Amino acid sequence: MTKIKDVISYLETIAPRSYQESYDNSGLLTGNSEDEVTGVLISLDCTEEVVEEAKRKNCNLIVSHHPILFKGLKKLTGENYVERTVINAIKNSVALYAIHTNLDNIVTGVNFKFAQQLGLKNLAILSPKYDTLSKLVTFAPVENANNVLDAIYKAGAGTIGNYSECSFTNDGQGSFTPNAKANPAIGKKGQAETVNEKRIEVLVPNHKVNNVVTALKSAHPYEEVAYYITALNNANQEVGAGLTGDLPEALDQQEFLKLLKESMKLEVIKFTPSYKGKIKKIALCGGAGSFLLAQAKACGAQAYISADFKYHEYFDAENQLMICDIGHYESEVATKELLHDILSKKFSNFALNLSEIVTNPISYFK
Repeated sequence: MTKIKDVISYLETIAPRSYQESYDNSGLLTGNSEDEVTGVLISLDCTEEVVEEAKRKNCNLIVSHHPILFKGLKKLTGENYVERTVINAIKNSVALYAIHTNLDNIVTGVNFKFAQQLGLKNLAILSPKYDTLSKLVTFAPVENANNVLDAIYKAGAGTIGNYSECSFTNDGQGSFTPNAKANPAIGKKGQAETVNEKRIEVLVPNHKVNNVVTALKSAHPYEEVAYYITALNNANQEVGAGLTGDLPEALDQQEFLKLLKESMKLEVIKFTPSYKGKIKKIALCGGAGSFLLAQAKACGAQAYISADFKYHEYFDAENQLMICDIGHYESEVATKELLHDILSKKFSNFALNLSEIVTNPISYFK
């Protein structure tokens, strides 16, 4: 039996809620996490129509990218679509879960799917996050060091980019005197002891620190384990906003716009025509991404693809690159397929449905 909390727990091993932006509201918004899952409906947005679709398809959990509850509600009277959506979900025991900027901010998340659609290579985070990593330092007897390392690796320590099991060790001597209440694994009570030990240093994502420390204590032979956790200000190359990548070959403006329109299935593209050079390096951000324009220019991108630019922000391109505004919905709608791929790797005992509702509130008159 799979419970709603099991689905949430799995999703948050991939996109931890600690990676969401401070203004965001990801997580379980309505519903009982202890309920058994009858089916999951995956959507970009959660609207009244999407809740009705979930009911028709016997889905008691909606996993959406955008949270229906973004600002605090002070009443539930049904006077707007947000209140009506929440009321309908609660009345019909449909849980609403949102996985928003935490999914945006992982290197394999929303922007990865975006970049895949365009066929980009050499992907990297455009604006890495800071303050998401810690350093663990501990000490273990030489003969136990490998077992300790294996345990903390499995718990999530020691990964740097494409490399796993990364650590630094050096040899030294540890000394201690067990008191009368101690139960020493090495040495005797009341007698000073010196042990040949290895100093072990590894990087740990902040959201995995507790699991790593638990694994360390479980694998370590000592009754009292000496360790230090130090917060780091390093840029985390696996977490942050936007992505950069390269096209297989440089394209002129018209060739690039044609590729963009076909790859993203667009009706229209708003763009700045003043940049006349070839386009190979791309910066992108699903959703509203004008806040990353300076970083896109600084990294040397020839085009920046995102959505929701204001009129005067287009001038900020300053002929250094081409801004392409493809629409908020259009830039993120493939997130449904991304979430389906993620969930289908773990769960097969209930239906995973992609919402058929087009939630885009914008249409184009041709």
